[in-house]
Amino acid sequence: MEPLIAAAPAAADLVKNTGTATFMADVVDASFDQPVIVDFWAPWCGPCRQLGPALEKAVKEARGAVRMVKVNIDENQDLAGQMRIQSIPAVYAFKDGRPVDGFVGALPDSQVKQFVQKMAKLAGPKQSPVEEALVMAKEAMTAGDIGTAGDIYAQILEAEPTNVLAIAGIARVQIEAKDLEGAREALAQVPAEHAGHAEIVAARSALELAEEGEKAAGAFAELEAKLAANPNDHQARYDLSIALYAAGDREGAVDQLLDLIRRDRKWNDEAGRKQLLKLFEAFGFSDPLSMDARKRLSSILFS
Repeated sequence: MEPLIAAAPAAADLVKNTGTATFMADVVDASFDQPVIVDFWAPWCGPCRQLGPALEKAVKEARGAVRMVKVNIDENQDLAGQMRIQSIPAVYAFKDGRPVDGFVGALPDSQVKQFVQKMAKLAGPKQSPVEEALVMAKEAMTAGDIGTAGDIYAQILEAEPTNVLAIAGIARVQIEAKDLEGAREALAQVPAEHAGHAEIVAARSALELAEEGEKAAGAFAELEAKLAANPNDHQARYDLSIALYAAGDREGAVDQLLDLIRRDRKWNDEAGRKQLLKLFEAFGFSDPLSMDARKRLSSILFS
């Protein structure tokens, strides 16, 4: 698939020279995407030589939130006249096609930085390419397109090898693809300080459930026969829940565990409740099934 995550703008790309012929494209049109700071200067201007580098530094530190365009008024006298430039250095900030702020004369570096930061805020909050890719990957997973989701998570990990959400996501993809060894390897890359992250915990729970499900696969008939003979065979009901989850029947898995808890909540050191919690972690606690099951669990525990 086409690369989704472009490299961050190089520092050199954030500052450019323009003139009369390109001013409309470089400044007016570009300002609809992000604020553009225009520095009107001339080679013979001493204060310009002081202000220009300070502006460039502050713009580069803003990491793409704002751009800077330089206009040499000696080479672009018509443009300087149109902009009514009477003294330099003169600085204008453009947003959405029009000038929104500016100043004339050199300023201390601290004030230059404040000006650039103020203009950068006009751009408003913006998702990074990685954040946008994470949203796309999650949408693909929700739609059941694990191939696309896997490709996107792989691109994210190329850009940010320790991105926790991408590691959890690629592990989920591998679990869905029945590549449990791959999922284990992915989760082994999680930095120690992020081991308790909710998405990592959820992915680990999903992996543990998938591993348990492999062992219980194909045992439906045997387990159902055991329960038909003895509805209080708690181990059979517990194992049936695992088999149902492995087969993709989330609701059935939850129902069996809730029934087990209703029959004997203390069985095997509360194994039913603990397994149900693992399911909630794998689903996500905000998942509608988790929320409904938690209500049902509360009614059982406090009845």
